[in-house]
Amino acid sequence: MQAGFGESRNLTLGALLCLCSLPLAAADVGLAGLFPGKVLLTIDGGPPRTVAVGATTAEGVRVIAVDGDTATFEIDGRRRQLRVGQNVAAQAPGGGPATAVLTADGQGHFLTTGTINGAPVRFLVDTGASMVSLGAADARRLGIDASKGLQGVAQTANGQAVVHRVKLDTVKVGGIVLNNVDALVHQSDLPIALLGMSFLNRMEMQRDGETMTLKKRY
Repeated sequence: MQAGFGESRNLTLGALLCLCSLPLAAADVGLAGLFPGKVLLTIDGGPPRTVAVGATTAEGVRVIAVDGDTATFEIDGRRRQLRVGQNVAAQAPGGGPATAVLTADGQGHFLTTGTINGAPVRFLVDTGASMVSLGAADARRLGIDASKGLQGVAQTANGQAVVHRVKLDTVKVGGIVLNNVDALVHQSDLPIALLGMSFLNRMEMQRDGETMTLKKRY
C-alpha cells in the first residue's frame, strides 16, 4: 500500500511539473506599436511590453515578422497578422464569457477588425452611435440589401442622413460573436464602420488607460 501511494504521488507531481512547463494560453493579444525588429504588445489586458521578432512570450505568442504597418504572429498555433490598434481574442477557457481587448490609437480612438456575416470589417468603437452603422460601400461589399430595410433619418455629426435599418446575422469582434444585431446602413459612404450600442449594450466595458476590455454579458 505504501509503495502504491508513493507511485501515485510521484505521478501526480510529474503531471504538475509537466503542466507548469507548458506556456500559458493568451486569450487576448493586441498590437499597440511597431518598431524596427520589435513590437509593442498587450496580452490579456496587461501593460504594453516590447517583444523582439523571433521571440515567444510566456503566454505562447510568437512574433514572426514586422512588415511596414503590420506584424505577423503565431497565436494558438495559427498565423495572425495585425495592424496597430488591432487585437485578436479567444473565448475564455472553461466556458467563461467571451472577451475582446482593444488598444487605443494615437488619437485615443479604439479601432479593431471584426467580421459582419463572416466578412472582415474595420470598426471604430462609438458609444454615441445607437446602432452598428455601415456606409453604402461596405453594405454592398457585404452583400447587404439595404433597400429591404426600414428607411429613416439619423442625426450625425455632419447633420441628418438617410439610413435603412437592417438586421445583421452575425457580428464578431475578437472572441465575441453576437447574432441578429440591429444596424443602420447609410445612403452615403462612411470612412469606417461604427461599432455602436446595438453591439456594445450587450457588453461589460472596462477601460484602463489605453486599453478597453469588452466582455459579453448575454
